[in-house]
Amino acid sequence: MKRFGDPARLALLLASVCASPFVFSSPALAQEMAVEESDELIVTARRREENLQDVPIAITVQTAEQLDQRGASDITVLQQTTPNATVQVARGSNSTLIAFIRGVGQQDPLWGFEPGVGLYVDDVYIARPQAAVLDIFDISRIEVLRGPQGTLYGRNSVGGAVRYVTSEMDTEEAHLRARFNYGSYNQTDVILSGSLPLTENLVVGGALALYVRDGYGENLTTGEEHYNKDVDAYRISAQWTPTSDLSIRFTADGVDDDSAPRHGYRLADYPAGGPSYAPLDDVYDTRAGSGDENHVETRGSALHVDYEISPSLTLRSITAHREGQTNGTIDFDNTPNPTLDIPAFYSDEQFTQEFQLLFEYDRIQGVAGLFYLDGMAEGAFDTVLGGLATTIFTQGRVDTESLAAFADVSFDVTDTLALSVGGRWTRDEKTGQVYRQNFTGIRSPFFGNSAAIPGLVRTNYTNSAEFEEFTPRVSLTWEPSDDLTVYGSFSQGFKSGGFDMRGDAVFTPDTVNGYAPEFVDTYEIGFHSSLMQGRFNLSGAVFQSDYTDMQITRQEPTTLGGIASFVDNAAAAEIRGAELEGRFHFTDNLTANFAVGYIDGEFKEYISNTVVANPAPPPATIVVPIDLSGSAALQNTPDLTASLSFTYSVEVAGGQLAITPSAAYRGDSQMFEFATPLLDQGAYTLYNASITWTSESDRFRLGLHGQNLGDEVYRVGGYNFPGATFGNSIIGFYGPPQTVTASVEVRF
Repeated sequence: MKRFGDPARLALLLASVCASPFVFSSPALAQEMAVEESDELIVTARRREENLQDVPIAITVQTAEQLDQRGASDITVLQQTTPNATVQVARGSNSTLIAFIRGVGQQDPLWGFEPGVGLYVDDVYIARPQAAVLDIFDISRIEVLRGPQGTLYGRNSVGGAVRYVTSEMDTEEAHLRARFNYGSYNQTDVILSGSLPLTENLVVGGALALYVRDGYGENLTTGEEHYNKDVDAYRISAQWTPTSDLSIRFTADGVDDDSAPRHGYRLADYPAGGPSYAPLDDVYDTRAGSGDENHVETRGSALHVDYEISPSLTLRSITAHREGQTNGTIDFDNTPNPTLDIPAFYSDEQFTQEFQLLFEYDRIQGVAGLFYLDGMAEGAFDTVLGGLATTIFTQGRVDTESLAAFADVSFDVTDTLALSVGGRWTRDEKTGQVYRQNFTGIRSPFFGNSAAIPGLVRTNYTNSAEFEEFTPRVSLTWEPSDDLTVYGSFSQGFKSGGFDMRGDAVFTPDTVNGYAPEFVDTYEIGFHSSLMQGRFNLSGAVFQSDYTDMQITRQEPTTLGGIASFVDNAAAAEIRGAELEGRFHFTDNLTANFAVGYIDGEFKEYISNTVVANPAPPPATIVVPIDLSGSAALQNTPDLTASLSFTYSVEVAGGQLAITPSAAYRGDSQMFEFATPLLDQGAYTLYNASITWTSESDRFRLGLHGQNLGDEVYRVGGYNFPGATFGNSIIGFYGPPQTVTASVEVRF
């Protein structure tokens, strides 16, 4: 498990390739490539094909070619290229996603919580974050939309949306693409994709990806890999076009993740009087003793039907089913002893049906639709407190039925002025069931300890709630020229309420009533431009979001003398920010991409509780609500994010050589709303560099990709359980170290 070397050695390697005597410039080929790069980028962010410059939305697009040139492995790379975005692997997991856009998101991946940022794969909404850290293979592009989305997409989304768009199949010729990667820590990837026309109107295709890598570290207690990767993924599809007006596409996909569990790295000393553990030298190592078994799987299928009623009117149907399961464990104390261990099980299933009517007339364009979701999410976990020989077993389930109607219509008021008006009506019905019980012993019967002695039942309820809301969106777009689009918009996001699956009815009796919806109202002014005859593309936006009734998890002291985790609508915030991103062609051979995001967010209210003495007992103490907004800050939201990359292209040995160095900066950020010095991440910069060579026939491609060349050590998540009862378990989880990957791709 050796790294490839320090940044100086890697820079020397890349420089030696650039200085090769075989490198020479071909103005004709370089000019052809520049023309391709400056062509109009077509996106479907508004459910219809549009030039990116005409879309009145703050949007970042990464094409397959751009991602390949950067050596991107999964969608967490979006964090390095998208302003004001956090896209990371969730703490204590390998493939569970957490995402924040403009300070709005959801850190806790527990079942029953709605994500703040919506994820879509080919317009199918992914309701659960498990196995949602999608590996990048066989794709067309990824679109990141910032701000509330709901009048265009299947599910409400208060923070934004990520659209993962897979490659279209070639309906005329058979093709096969084979890629092999080998890199640091014995990374070995095999990726195959292709399509085969069976008749003139029927084509089948698929993709298979196998990812294996040794761990960045080791479990020193068990000898197993830590932070390793063992993932298999596939997609299959078939498209039938019986007439020019009708297209039917079926897809199926699956992921199996057998990577070892991530237990984290201990950041604090064990409580006085307990065992002594010297700090480990490597943040990727652990002493966890709760086990090395971990399995995540997900399966999905979808049927897309497009019927062109007329040249101006298209009816679309998207029917999808998904299900997944997770079995794993997190050792929070990071010691061989069961001081604070959490074995866990999750399961989810969803069915969605969406109908869209897309229309485009002379001065009116838009979409109207219906969306239905029937989802189930359930799980169970033990909270093992080994020092007390006690286990708290928690089990629960949430059933969600959602029905929505939406529309978004654009009117061309004049040749240069357009008004878009949209709205969404949503009704969510949720039924939550939570059971929580004490057991004497290490682990409960559910997780294998049949000798555990049952104790106090802390929670046992089933309750239902209905949430109904109308959320609008309006924008005004002005195009004073073909090279400039200016827009102003207002949009409202809505995330329904629910039930806290950790709710402890002994400590917090109100947990049985659940929590209410939250809202985000966003005002935005932005622009897209193409200057200098298309050589300079620049987009920007300024915005203000009023975030109310925030669903937060707070630690609440109780009248019984304990501390309870409690989800409540206890906060409100005002978030202001700005974003600027662009692409500049210095010459036919040299291109730069850049992005800058700034966030200024503050809590207007953050209600918590404190226990104070009561001068007139009984009781001896009372709980008093207090406002902590002055000391709270947005979590997972740096005030400044920035990225810069260059691509230099020249002809080499009958092909095109592209050299892409890049840097991505993230400012200081907090893991939680209140500062935790041991866990909070200071500002850092990641340096990457890639070299790709593509044959003139586009049949062969070679690549060399270096990631985190400065070997920056940075945290992407953490848990904070201080105190003797929990073994003073403060642990951090870290992003990948310095790696280098070589790739070979052949296209038939």
